[in-house]
Order: sequence, then structure tokens, then C-alpha cells
Amino acid sequence: MAFVIALAGKGGTGKTTISGILIRYLIERGLKPVLAVDADPNSCLNEVLGVNVHTTVGRLREESLSVVRGGYERPGGMSIEELFDYKIQQSIIESNGFDLLVMGRPEGPGCYCAANNIIRKYTDKLSLQYPFVVIDNEAGLEHLSRRTTNKVDILIIVSDSTIKGLKTVKRIRELINELELDIKEQIILINRFKDMKDVDKVTYISDFHIYGFIPDDEILLKNDIDGKSIFMLNRESPAIKVAYEIFESIFRDKKLK
Repeated sequence: MAFVIALAGKGGTGKTTISGILIRYLIERGLKPVLAVDADPNSCLNEVLGVNVHTTVGRLREESLSVVRGGYERPGGMSIEELFDYKIQQSIIESNGFDLLVMGRPEGPGCYCAANNIIRKYTDKLSLQYPFVVIDNEAGLEHLSRRTTNKVDILIIVSDSTIKGLKTVKRIRELINELELDIKEQIILINRFKDMKDVDKVTYISDFHIYGFIPDDEILLKNDIDGKSIFMLNRESPAIKVAYEIFESIFRDKKLK
């Protein structure tokens, strides 16, 4: 069974970029292949990782439903479950050191609950084939309330240093307890931190332990503006340096193979 790391946090904190840096870190540590799961309907993890998306789970669900509703013949007499399993395997985007599964937006009407359930099911099923799974969740709390994130070894909650961001962290932690989610460890990171002299101030106003502070980074910003993947980011990037130090500390006692 894979070691599952999920990321949560409000929009605008750089959660998806941190997901990408984590995936790069695991690959460079030789802990591959990594299954990357983009569980955000506003998918952009593929852009951070530098790969194109040819289909999504949401789209596959609509296509499979149209086969059932239209009474079309299924290939080889497959059941709808077998057909969907086959399509999911085809939808996985393979790259150097990682594979990517994208939820995306359903093309038909309705909420994301069905797509969320599919993501949870297939993340559990596919995790048998990978040593690590990294799940980039929706901005906000929807993924928790719908139980998209399931059986997680580490949940990394990403915030900025604003009062609003820190309150969101508190709500996420409260919701985890209310739903009794199976999360072994919670780690809070403050991203895009502008002035290390304010660490004590941010630590003081929060009522939870902050594991680390990742600095605001002009090199990373330019990389994003130029549309380059996280794998093209200069190793001199302050964000990369600090994030790698944090990840080393997190995984130091985990006996990763």
C-alpha cells in the first residue's frame, strides 16, 4: 500500500505549487514512481508538472453514462464497471518519475460528488501500484466534507500568514475531527512568507504548531510567469531550498524506501 500525502488549504496559498515541489522532491530522492492525483475540479497540477491532460475522470464519467443511457454496445461485452476501469487506466498520464490522474469538471449538470467518489475509489485501487501518492485537493473544505481524502498518512495544510488563512487552517482541523477522518499526521506550512522577522508574530496568533515557513520567491514567480514546469525551477530557488529542508525533516523518521 502506498504512503499517501494529501494537501489542503484555501485558494491562493500556492498549495498546487507545493504539491509539485513535493512530487519533484520524492522523485529526486528516488522514491518513484509517484501517483499524482489532481482532485481539484479547477485542475492545474498538470501545468505545474509540465504535462498535457488528454482526459479527466469527470469527462470519463459523462462518457460512460452516455453509453448506458444511449443503450450503446460496450466493447467486448464489458460491464459498465469493467468499461470504466478500462477507461480510468487509459486516462492516466504517464511521465518521467510520476503518473497523473485528473478529476476535472464533469461535462454534464450536477455536483462533483460522483466524481469525488470515483477519485477516492481509484486512488485507493491504484495506490497498490505506487510507493507514494500525492493528492492535490480542492481549495477550501469540500474535499473533506465529501470524504474525497481517505486514509491519509500525512495531510499538509498550506496557508499564508494572513488571519483569514490561519482561520481556514483552524476550520480544516476542526472538520477533520468532526468527520473522524483517517489521517495519521497533520502538518501546517506557511507559504509565500515575506519576512522571517514575523515568524514569532504568526506563531503567537495561531493556536496550533506551524511546522515550517516557505519564503516568497521571485525565482519561482518568474518560473510560473514563463510557463515552466516545477522540474525546470532553478535549485537556487529559496522556495525549493526551504521546502526540501522541510520535507527532509518530515520524512527523516519515516524510514522511506
